[in-house]
Amino acid sequence: AALTALAEGADPVDAVSSAVQSASRFVAAGGAAALSVRDGTPEGGAPDTPFTFADSVRRRGGRLVATGGCFDLLHAGHVSLLRHARSLGDALVVCLNSDDSVRRLKGPGRPVVTAPDRARLLAELSCVDDVVVFDESSPTAVLERLRPDVWVKGGDYAGTELPEAEVVRRHGGEVVLVPTVEGYSTTRLLRTVSR
Repeated sequence: AALTALAEGADPVDAVSSAVQSASRFVAAGGAAALSVRDGTPEGGAPDTPFTFADSVRRRGGRLVATGGCFDLLHAGHVSLLRHARSLGDALVVCLNSDDSVRRLKGPGRPVVTAPDRARLLAELSCVDDVVVFDESSPTAVLERLRPDVWVKGGDYAGTELPEAEVVRRHGGEVVLVPTVEGYSTTRLLRTVSR
């Protein structure tokens, strides 16, 4: 609600007031009726991880898809990429840059949303089966353990050799670039808000 108000020209104080009123109406109407949370304990009793989840997908003969990124200020372009990625297989694991990793890639003012909150938002999407946070600048080490059948990145990486592509291909996977949705980017959203 705050972002919408800012995009429509409201000043920051009015935008926050509008968001608080919107949240108050939501809570007064009963708030969220249900929350879907994946149980993190498989039949064996040990805590589940994205890696044991990936292994279970492979054991069932499923096709594991992975994608990665910062996913700061989750927007419609992100959701489109995630849905497209999930349509390429039986399960989707998102490799999420940690806060330190995002700062190294995007600068000291980022991320806007912390890794635990970004991970929770992603995990709540029906197209996302699991999320793993990594601290390196590249998801290569995580992909070495996940061994996805498909690694998905946005079409804005076309013409660029991804450093993680070699790891994916070495394990028999393929790299797929999906089209981005025009007009959506976190950087553009932040520029709009700061005007």
